[in-house]
Amino acid sequence: MSKSPADLDAVAEAEPAANRGALLVIFLTVFIDLVGFGIVLPLLPLYAEEFTADESGIKIGLLMASYSIMQFVFAPIWGRISDQVGRRPILMLGLAGSVVFYSMFGLAALYKSYFGLLAARIGAGIAGATIPTAQAYIADTTTRAERTRGMALIGIAFGLGFALGPAFALVALWVSGGGELGAGPAFLAALFSAVALLLAIFKLPEPRGRSARDHAPWWDARAWRQALSSVSAGILIVGFFFHTLAFALYETSLSIFLRGSEDFAYSPFQFSFPQIVGTFAGLGLLAAAYQGIVVRRLAKSVASRQLALWGTSLEGLGFLLVAVAAGLGSFGMLMFSFAFVIAGFGFLQPSLFGLISQNVAADHQGASLGVAQSASALARILGALVSVSLMKQAGVAVPYVVSGTLAIGSLLTIYLATRRAGGIN
Repeated sequence: MSKSPADLDAVAEAEPAANRGALLVIFLTVFIDLVGFGIVLPLLPLYAEEFTADESGIKIGLLMASYSIMQFVFAPIWGRISDQVGRRPILMLGLAGSVVFYSMFGLAALYKSYFGLLAARIGAGIAGATIPTAQAYIADTTTRAERTRGMALIGIAFGLGFALGPAFALVALWVSGGGELGAGPAFLAALFSAVALLLAIFKLPEPRGRSARDHAPWWDARAWRQALSSVSAGILIVGFFFHTLAFALYETSLSIFLRGSEDFAYSPFQFSFPQIVGTFAGLGLLAAAYQGIVVRRLAKSVASRQLALWGTSLEGLGFLLVAVAAGLGSFGMLMFSFAFVIAGFGFLQPSLFGLISQNVAADHQGASLGVAQSASALARILGALVSVSLMKQAGVAVPYVVSGTLAIGSLLTIYLATRRAGGIN
């Protein structure tokens, strides 16, 4: 007989020390695994550029999108299976898969095989689609009052992993190849996932009193109907889609933009591999510091609506300044544009989720935020598929002009949705 939510909360209250220990382990497990992901991410399009002829950019786009496609498909599947067999086995299976597929990626890099890279990324996407299972683990081991703080650990792990991953990639490039593109970063990512796997094996217990209450079916049309039953929330979700697509176009094309390509009529910058990874590391650390210091303080006194409008304006301006930097070939302008993008993203991401939450009924919160995440996943897939193709077919600055235009669309939708809601905070 399954226990009620009240019974499970009572279990969590009775064992606060054990729960805190479990939360620390799940945080470290996710963080270490995401460091591995962050190690490979900035170098991914560069490997493809080196290993295959791709004048259209379609092959690079497919390589970049394959991971997100697999996550979109398999995240709810792993969640459902974890309801039946337990959270811990699924988390360990995902980490073991990450070890295997990052190692495969390293071998593909050694043998300069594009299709090996693609197979490794598909496998890594399947293995890495266990973040919702980690969120379910947190839900199983916290009371309702503690749940939001517990879920925030996943966000912190994401931020730190993406910030520190490129820094470790920079070290791996120098150690394994003297700064040349090689297999070292992929094997280092596999090592990080192996450490996370060992941590899960020896330190991560199965939640006590686990229930399936935290999971909805893979595809639930009711969730979409509930999310869109509020016109304001529906408009905000559209704005979130525009924002995510704009950022995906920017993020997935940035490495090729910085490195240059023989397929461009004009390549404004010629960064080395270490310079590219160092740029990603610096941007990640700056973003983590900005969100941890500036955004957290402003959020106490500035309304979510205002932060979201500031954020999308700054981010859109940053995207357009990247295009200007490309036209001028100006390194200084490029660094200036990054500051705007980071500031805008820091304001926009948390405030948009807050606005969506504020514009739906209390009993539709989970469904609405889940729909927003689904819209975000679709935007990331689309952005990854078309970003490099736009750059190679239409011009080096075109993805950033499109991103800036999408940011304007996001700004208008946020303004209309919050104005309709009476300027909700």
